[in-house]
Amino acid sequence: MSLPSNAPAVPVAEGIRAEPWTGAEAPRRVLAVRLQAMGDTVLTLPYLQAFRRAQPPGATLDFLTRREVAGVPNAVSLFNEVFEIGGGRDVRLQCLSVLTLLPTLLRRRYDVVLDLQRNRLSRLVRSLLRPPAWCEFERFSAELAGERTRKTIEAVGLGPLDVYPDLELFDPDAGLAILRDAGWDGERDIVVLNPGGFFEDRGWPLESYADFAKMWAEGSPSLPQFVVLGLPSITDRAGVLKTRLGGELLDLVGCTTASEAFAVLSSARLVLSEDSGLMHMAWVAGTPTLGLFGASRAIWASPHGNYSECIDVCEAVDGECMVAGRCRRGSPRCLTELTPEVVVERALALLQRADRHEKVIYRSAR
Repeated sequence: MSLPSNAPAVPVAEGIRAEPWTGAEAPRRVLAVRLQAMGDTVLTLPYLQAFRRAQPPGATLDFLTRREVAGVPNAVSLFNEVFEIGGGRDVRLQCLSVLTLLPTLLRRRYDVVLDLQRNRLSRLVRSLLRPPAWCEFERFSAELAGERTRKTIEAVGLGPLDVYPDLELFDPDAGLAILRDAGWDGERDIVVLNPGGFFEDRGWPLESYADFAKMWAEGSPSLPQFVVLGLPSITDRAGVLKTRLGGELLDLVGCTTASEAFAVLSSARLVLSEDSGLMHMAWVAGTPTLGLFGASRAIWASPHGNYSECIDVCEAVDGECMVAGRCRRGSPRCLTELTPEVVVERALALLQRADRHEKVIYRSAR
């Protein structure tokens, strides 16, 4: 199916295409589209929250996403409606699901479509809805995904965004309840350890995580409680940490939904994580997050904001050493050379900085 060319859409900023809003009053019906993996989807939420704050009273902001990644968008008080596309990763089935939703979406009569995905399906949605204004995500520039998301939304022409990690959960105590059920005493600081990098060359050695936890506990005035959570794919890694840390580690791997994991992360004092969806969820939740980057593109994926930090150990030009998440150089992997002592030092400095300042992802210079 060919897509109509329904606007001149000159580039607005670094390859972003948009048809800006030209109405005399602010648009009242807006649809945002993001169809990618969990971390990429959750990453858009604080920017959409910033857009929401700028909307007039009574305006609507809806979200279109894949069913598999709709858990967190449904758990936060941000959207009027969250529409879910079925079909898994089968594009044909996704298109059928979109066509099933189309009458409902058309009835919403959107003034603006924020295409934060820019693939064939999101372009199909936008073309079928024919909104007066729209913008389209730039996928390839060497810039943080969050910055590209912000610039895409701003390209609609409604002014600059001030972005904060201030999402509100419908059930703000959900994370605390899960932690208590797992054995947390309700008092100790929660420190999340996340050896969740999808590829081996994105991983910090498990013994380094364990050594970090022991050093952190020894230097902390209050004994912290360590937590590991995430997908069942890291069950074996969590088991190794449990063996090393014993009762100091609460193992919640495979025990939470995405929205429950987000709630737990919101309750944490610190998250130490490899490049993964859970890392993105942590900084979006407003939790101080220290990302560990080996064979990953830190220039795209590092956590954002003045309360997060990235340790990028790759000495090559960003991303050039990486092929499908694996290091061209082979063993020893970059992250094996990163010592727990260095990570403890950086984590302490991060918390000291985060405690002194208001948490900000981006503040405009207006």
